[in-house]
Amino acid sequence: MTILANNALPLTARLLEIQRMSTEDGPGLRTTIFFKGCSLKCRWCHNPESIAAHPQVMWVENRCIGCGTCAEQCPEGALTLTGQGMVIDRQVCRNCSICAEACPTAALERMGKKWRMEDLLVEVLKDRAYFDASGGGVTLSGGEPALQVRFASAFLERLREQGVHTALDTCGLYEVGILEQLMPVTDLLLYDLKLMEPMRHHKLTGHDNERILDNAIAAARHLRHRADGRRMWIRTPIIPGATDGQENIIGIGRFIATRLEGMVSRWELCVFNNLCADKYRRLGLAWPYADYPLPTAHRMENLADMARASGVDADIVCWSGATAVKGA
Repeated sequence: MTILANNALPLTARLLEIQRMSTEDGPGLRTTIFFKGCSLKCRWCHNPESIAAHPQVMWVENRCIGCGTCAEQCPEGALTLTGQGMVIDRQVCRNCSICAEACPTAALERMGKKWRMEDLLVEVLKDRAYFDASGGGVTLSGGEPALQVRFASAFLERLREQGVHTALDTCGLYEVGILEQLMPVTDLLLYDLKLMEPMRHHKLTGHDNERILDNAIAAARHLRHRADGRRMWIRTPIIPGATDGQENIIGIGRFIATRLEGMVSRWELCVFNNLCADKYRRLGLAWPYADYPLPTAHRMENLADMARASGVDADIVCWSGATAVKGA
């Protein structure tokens, strides 16, 4: 059966990537679907190609053979092959992807592809044996899946009909009604809480956090009234000089302890990493965190101790990610 939108066309979503065998986006082995487009613009974002909703072209230098075919085919003249590689004038580029289609080595890559509901369902169910064996499932991530709520909710419903565990990884910035559509078909909510101070949140992410906190409270209330034992995970990215201050960690912990009604079964401190620096360069963007080192395991343990002392159940606190070797 093909799911149709109101205009009788199949439901589609613009996706960035399908990542298989993930162990970081919920329990078990998971297939994570990254949606294109986000409601926040975090300065430290590890997936900068997911922020814009429209397709983008990224140049991958180690695939380029310097043939110049892409520049010849660009209708806007936005590409120039130099001694340092391909330069894309982002002010001129319309992201039409003609260059990517013409490139013989896929050195120019189109970021963002439309998927039909049925095609995506067939694709992810190829991994069902891994889900069943590990207690895993499918996680919608991004970007922000809730920005494409009609597709996301319908897709999650289809997965649950197939007996597949579903998870939603969300930043929480959208109307409450959107969350209400997604919660009934979501087995696990992965909810980001980054910063508690509203002005600092706005400065570093592009928006204040009032709606995000309200939606977190609404999600916990929804879970409280369910009889099936569902819970939510809170995830906090540990960004040097941004989210890793004691006041912020304690503030998030107090919010979890006092406002989320005991519905949080895991609070994960996610280690900052700098592996995305090349993505920024390939998109022609500057990244203010490019020179920041990885934290040490000792630093992460100290932050976890702060979190445990904030008023939450100490057993729910953990941290994850690769740390610097020194002090590990």
